[in-house]
Amino acid sequence: MRTRALAAEFVGTFMLVASVLGAALFSFPTAGILGVALSIGFTVMAMIFAVGAISGGHFNPAVTLGLVAGGRFAAGNALPYIGAQCSGGVCAAFVFYLIAIGKGRGFEVGTFASNTYGGPGGYSLFSVFLIEALLTAFLVFVVMGVTSKQAPVGFAAIAIGLTLAAIQIMAIPVSNASVNPARSLATAVIALGEPLAQLWVFWVAPILGGIIGGLLARWLIAEQ
Repeated sequence: MRTRALAAEFVGTFMLVASVLGAALFSFPTAGILGVALSIGFTVMAMIFAVGAISGGHFNPAVTLGLVAGGRFAAGNALPYIGAQCSGGVCAAFVFYLIAIGKGRGFEVGTFASNTYGGPGGYSLFSVFLIEALLTAFLVFVVMGVTSKQAPVGFAAIAIGLTLAAIQIMAIPVSNASVNPARSLATAVIALGEPLAQLWVFWVAPILGGIIGGLLARWLIAEQ
């Protein structure tokens, strides 16, 4: 496993989580859901262009495991990638926590833009699990498709970034949009409490969805 590849995954996931927290903590509600979604989509697009050639630009344990299921990534390299992604995400969350507590009128951690389910006015565990699994399957399916030999060259990062932005628009009202276990871990370890207790959902559902998406793409988008 190349150190540069792990460093690229660390940096890419750091910036992904930064895009979530920067938009959600500082620009929301002025920017709205669309602003948060575009922040995430554009950041991932840029990072894939920047370091995708080094590591493949996963930035997401569910994508890594989905690509393993799809036959595009070696299973033996998955754990180091996931470790780098989780480390990058947690570091970003800690940095943005330090920024947030510098607010003049004080800062309440609350859920710290974490992923949760239930509660007053919230969606059920079933609804959250289903949307997280479904949309992660969709994300991995797109990743597999746009990086196949049949796909137009040079457009993968754009397609993936726009797909992720669309996913955020769909899922933020339901689960605050995870589709990425590293992103969920990063904010939960700052918020603690309920977000940390519910973290398992935002690991199991995206990973299950990622594997389904990878297997479906492996069958449907067969390399010629």
